[in-house]
Amino acid sequence: MPTSRPRHTITETDDIARALDAAARRWPDDGATRSQLLVRLVREGLRAIEDRPHEDAARRRAAVEQTRGALTGVYPEGYLSRLRDEWPA
Repeated sequence: MPTSRPRHTITETDDIARALDAAARRWPDDGATRSQLLVRLVREGLRAIEDRPHEDAARRRAAVEQTRGALTGVYPEGYLSRLRDEWPA
């Protein structure tokens, strides 16, 4: 099919074959050809990495909330100032 878009060639290595086999099991309706499965894997991969920063930030926020205040009272009053006084100027 004529196109002005770039084309990409991928060799079906063992890793790619495993991914395509897993995709065929996951999406049997898309399994007419391995190239269709490859396109589906690329779309799903894009969706996963686009959504990831939000998930990572939410996971970090949850960790901060869970541990907030866990060290309250561990360090005595003025600890940080005394520590900084020990550093060379």
